[in-house]
Amino acid sequence: MKDKKFEKTTKGLWKEFRTFITRGNVLDMAVGVIMGSAFGAIVTALVNILLSVCTWAVPGGIKGLVTILPAVNSAQAGVDGIGQTFTAAQLSDMTVAYAKSMGATITVNDASFATWQTNLLSKYTLHGTNYYYNGSAIIDWGTFINAIISFLIIALVLFLIVKIASILKAKNDEFKAKELEAYYQRHPEERPVPPEPGKPVDSPEVALLKEIRDSLKNTPQVK
Repeated sequence: MKDKKFEKTTKGLWKEFRTFITRGNVLDMAVGVIMGSAFGAIVTALVNILLSVCTWAVPGGIKGLVTILPAVNSAQAGVDGIGQTFTAAQLSDMTVAYAKSMGATITVNDASFATWQTNLLSKYTLHGTNYYYNGSAIIDWGTFINAIISFLIIALVLFLIVKIASILKAKNDEFKAKELEAYYQRHPEERPVPPEPGKPVDSPEVALLKEIRDSLKNTPQVK
C-alpha cells in the first residue's frame, strides 16, 4: 500500500516538474540568460580592445597611475631597507635586500632566490612599472579612470546596439504597415471605419460591452 502511494506521489512530482520546465516562460528565460552571457562576453571583449587603444600611450599603462601616501606608522613603512615602493627593474636587487633584512645572505644565482622573491612579491603589488607595499595607503587613480572609461565605452556600445535595433524595428513596422495597406486596397470591405473627428474612441472593454448590449437587443424575447 505504501509502495503504491509512494509511486503515485513520485509520478505526480515528476509530472509537475516536467510541466514546469517545459513552460514557455522558463524556456524563454533560459535562452535569455544564455544569450545574455554570450552577448556580455562580446561586449567585454570589445571594451577591452577599445580600452587598450585609449590607454596605449600612457607610460606603464593606466594601472600605474597611483598615489602612495606617506607612512604614518611602521605598518605602512614597508620592508626594512626597501621602503614603500620600488621599480620593476629593481626586483632582483630588492629580493637580495629583503633576504638581508631577514638575516640571510643570497645572490641571484642561489637556489633559494626564487623563494625569497615569491615572499617579497606577496608583500608588494605591481601597479604599472612600480611595486607598492600592500600595507601602504594608496589612491588608485588608474582603477578609477579605468572604471569611468569602461562605463563610457559600455554605454556607447549599448546605445549603438539599441539605436540599430530601434531603426530595424521601425523599418519592420513600416514594412508591415505597407503590407497591411496593400491588403486593404485589395479588400476595402475589411478596412476599419475611422472614428468621426472629435468623437471619443471607446476602449476595448467599452466596445465589448456595447457589442454585448447590441446582441442582447437583437435577441428575440421569449414570451
